[in-house]
Amino acid sequence: MIKKRLIRSLIAVTVLSTLVVTPVSATSLEDKKAAAESEVSNLQTQLTDLMTKLNDLETQLINKGEEITQAQTDLEAAQEKEEAQYEAMKLRIKYMYEDGDTAAIEKIVTSGSFSEMLEQVEYASSIHTYDRDALTEYQATKTQISDLKATLETEQAELEMKETEYGVQQEELNATLESKEAEVANLDDQIQEAARAALAAQQAAEEAAAAEAANNNNNTPPANNSGGGSNSGGGSNSGGGSNGGGAAPSYNPSTGNAIVDRAYSQMGKPYAWGATGPNAFDCSGLVGYALTGSYSRLGTTYTFLGWTRVSDPQPGDVCVNANHCGIYIGGGQMIHAPHTGDVVKVGPVQSSMVYVRY
Repeated sequence: MIKKRLIRSLIAVTVLSTLVVTPVSATSLEDKKAAAESEVSNLQTQLTDLMTKLNDLETQLINKGEEITQAQTDLEAAQEKEEAQYEAMKLRIKYMYEDGDTAAIEKIVTSGSFSEMLEQVEYASSIHTYDRDALTEYQATKTQISDLKATLETEQAELEMKETEYGVQQEELNATLESKEAEVANLDDQIQEAARAALAAQQAAEEAAAAEAANNNNNTPPANNSGGGSNSGGGSNSGGGSNGGGAAPSYNPSTGNAIVDRAYSQMGKPYAWGATGPNAFDCSGLVGYALTGSYSRLGTTYTFLGWTRVSDPQPGDVCVNANHCGIYIGGGQMIHAPHTGDVVKVGPVQSSMVYVRY
């Protein structure tokens, strides 16, 4: 009997010592969790700042693309004007000198007065001067526009490089953030486990103390604990499964099909920054046209990221991340305008994309 009491006492001491150690462990885990949560908050701030930069950069690229398109239009107009002026000059030279040299001289010689003769000579000379000056002016204009277009294209290339750099930073931040969030979740699990262990240790200590007290009272049987069976009512928690029955977002299939049809109608059109159709598109320009049927900008990728996200994407929804967007057509595929040098086409939805509804 003494041996049994000694064993029970040792158990009680062991359990109590566990109770002393466990709170320290839980406190340490709480500190680690707080530190990790602070890092998560810092990473989220960095990610938000980067997303803002990406949005500003996309706006700059759109504006730069529009400037390049306008410069190209101006350059073509200047080229046409130069060619027209040159053709007109050649025609005048032909009439005045190749076919009409004698007539021109006769006009001067047979002038009614000396002043008229001078006017004729001055007129012939002024035609050459005008043509020369006009051609020089148009050539200068064309060179200026060409230089501007080259400068804009260089600036666009630099912006695209910066966009790529920011995109890499975003992926790294997202990966780090996911890792840190997983660490926080793991620490939280450890804290919960430590709390459960502490509770179990406390219950074991209480049971050991009660058993010791009973043995000290001439081995009197412990109090009837059958009432503890009331815990069986915990089965009522099975109703928690009702959380999985949320209603699916409303969706109009005909609208979705119309959106997809509009996107399909632009297949093969070239990509151009700042373009919203009808002859070329950038990614957000294509999405805006598909959603509205209007050749105007509805927003940027940053705008679309603020729309309502859906977990049951339907054809006609928008696939988007900070760098790109497209129109979902089902089966993990989208219609999008990928990048400079490519055309509107079907491609896989990127793993980093979310789905939003207009």
